[in-house]
Amino acid sequence: MSRFSRRDFLLTSAGVVLASRLGVSGAAAATPKRGGTLIGTWGGFEPQSLFVPAGGGSSPYFTSTKVVERLFRLTVDLKFEPVLALSITPAADFRSYTIKLRDKVIWHDGKPFTADDIVYNAMEYWKPISAGVSLDALDTAEAIDPLTVLLKFKAPVPEFFLKSVLSGKSGLVIPKHIYAGSNIITNPINNTPIGTGPFKVKEWVRGSHVEYSRNEAYWNPGLPYLDKLVIRWWRDPASRSAAFEAGQLDIGTFNPIPYPEITRLTAGGKFVAETKGYSNSAWIATVEFNQRREIFKKREVRQALMMAIDRQFISETIFFGRAQPSIGVVHNSNAIFFTKDVQAYPFDVKKAAAMLDAAGYPVKGGSRFKLSLVSAGWFEENVKMGQYLKQAFEDLDITVDLAVPDRATSLKRIYTDYDYDVAISNNSGGIELVPTTTQYYTTDGIVKGAAFRNATGYSNPELDKIVSNMTVETDEPKRIALARDFNRLATSEAPILPMVDLEPVTIARSDVRDHSLTADFMGESWAELWLDR
Repeated sequence: MSRFSRRDFLLTSAGVVLASRLGVSGAAAATPKRGGTLIGTWGGFEPQSLFVPAGGGSSPYFTSTKVVERLFRLTVDLKFEPVLALSITPAADFRSYTIKLRDKVIWHDGKPFTADDIVYNAMEYWKPISAGVSLDALDTAEAIDPLTVLLKFKAPVPEFFLKSVLSGKSGLVIPKHIYAGSNIITNPINNTPIGTGPFKVKEWVRGSHVEYSRNEAYWNPGLPYLDKLVIRWWRDPASRSAAFEAGQLDIGTFNPIPYPEITRLTAGGKFVAETKGYSNSAWIATVEFNQRREIFKKREVRQALMMAIDRQFISETIFFGRAQPSIGVVHNSNAIFFTKDVQAYPFDVKKAAAMLDAAGYPVKGGSRFKLSLVSAGWFEENVKMGQYLKQAFEDLDITVDLAVPDRATSLKRIYTDYDYDVAISNNSGGIELVPTTTQYYTTDGIVKGAAFRNATGYSNPELDKIVSNMTVETDEPKRIALARDFNRLATSEAPILPMVDLEPVTIARSDVRDHSLTADFMGESWAELWLDR
C-alpha cells in the first residue's frame, strides 16, 4: 500500500487564494517583490505551436500553461489545491460530481469565465480530444448556475482519478466563445492562446522566444509578481549553461544544462539545482517498436532486443548517474502504483542472440535483418542513446540505419508517418496512470498525428480492459491491483522498452524565489515566482 493515505489527496479547503510561500530555492525575503522580467527555458526546443490541444509534448505544454489554467493543481506533497474551481464534491455513488467555480474570473479578452465554459470543455474538448479513455464514462455536463457544474457519469468514477485528470495535462480549460464551432486542434488561436492565466501572450518570435505580459485583471489580486516573462530557446545544453553565466537566463526546467555542468555551476551559490517539482511529470527514456512491421509483431523479438541493451551503462554514462534503469513501465518515483513485481530483462547479449535464433532470425550472410532506428533529436541524450543502440544491435549482427532528425521531423516520422522500425523517444506520466502513462499502450492512444501517444500501433484487448476498469474502480486497493496488472502485462508484452527513469532537475539563479512548489512545476503558471533583486 502507498505510504500516502487517501486523506493526503483530498482537496484543500475551498476558497483558498493561492498565496506565495517560501520557495525551495533558499530563504525568501519577508515580502515578495513586484516587478521585473524573468527569462526562462527548458531542456528542449521550441514548440510547433504555443498550445497543442491534443498534447504535442512538453514544449507546447510549457508555453501554454502560463496562459491557460486548470480547475486544480497538485502540490509537491500531493495535495490538490483550487485554481479555477473552489471545490469538487462526489455523490455517494461516485456517479456524479458537483464543481463549484471561482467567481469574477475573466478571459484575457475580457469575456467572463462561467460554468458554460466548463460544460463545453468537458464534452467538446476533454472527453473527445485531451483525456482519451479516462473520461469515457462521462455522460453529461450541465451548468446548474453560472458558477456550478454537474458532471454525470455512466459508471462510478474514482475521486482521486477524476481530480488527477482535471489537474493534469488533459485538464486545461479553453474559452468556449473562442473555440465553439471550430476545429479545436487546428484553430489558429493556438499560436496565441487566450486563457485565464497570470500572463498574456504578447509576441512569439519564431526561432527565438515568446514574450508574455502581466495580466492586470488576473483573478488572484497581487499576482503575478513579475511584470514580464520571456521563454527563450537555445540550440543545445552548453549554450544554456553559457547563457546562465552571462546573465541571459534566470531559470531552466527539465535538465537545461549538461549534467557535468550542474555541480560546477551551483558551486559558488549564485545558482541552485532543484529536483522537486517533477513528481507529477515523471520522465522515462524509451525504445519503441513499430508493430506495423511484421518482424516486431513478434514479442520474442522485442524482448530479445530489450535484453541486448545495457541500461545501467546508459544511466551511468549518458546520464552521469542522474537516471536509474527502469523497472517496468511505471516510473520508480510513483508512490502509489510502482511495483518491482514485473518481468525483468537483464542485459545478456548471448541470451538475446539465442532468442532471435529461436524466433526465426538467425544470422544469414552476416546479418539477421535490417532495421531503421530513429532517435528523436529533441534531447542531446537521445542522440547519444541512438549511437549506443546502433552499436548494441550491431553486436547482435543486426544491420542498423540510424537517423537523428530535428524536433519537427522526429515528431512527423514517429507520430504521423510511423516511418521507423525502432524509435528512441521519451514519455512522461503523472502520479495517476490514466491517461498519461496508459495512452502509450492502449488502443485508444493510437491517434495519427498526436504526439506522445501510442505510436507503435500496439493493441491488446486484455490491456485495454484493465485500463477501462481502472477508470471506474472506486475501491483504492483494487484499483492499485489493476494498475499493477497493467504494469506487469505492458512490461511482458514489451511494445515499448522503458530504458531509464530520469531524475529531472531545475537550475535557477538563487534570487529567483518560490519556484518548484508544485508536483508539475514545468506545467504551472509561474504566477508566484518573483525576483529578489
